[in-house]
Amino acid sequence: MNELVEKRAEALAEYIIETKATVRAAAKRFDVSKSTVHTDVSLRLKEIDFGLYEQVRLVLDENKAERHIRGGNATREKYKKAKRKS
Repeated sequence: MNELVEKRAEALAEYIIETKATVRAAAKRFDVSKSTVHTDVSLRLKEIDFGLYEQVRLVLDENKAERHIRGGNATREKYKKAKRKS
């Protein structure tokens, strides 16, 4: 595997663990696609550093479990802003 890809996968994982970032936030921060982040931390990282993979997996699983809450909050804010404008 390319050394640059390995370093990116490790950097993405460390960023996600430290900040509890979502895949979307990590993709934006590293200027790569969401699918690249997912591939790096879910497939490539497993081969590179299994311990780091397990840590990032915990954060991603937590984010996945909470996404419906974040989506609901975003929708509520959207309608609050629309109500203020009218």
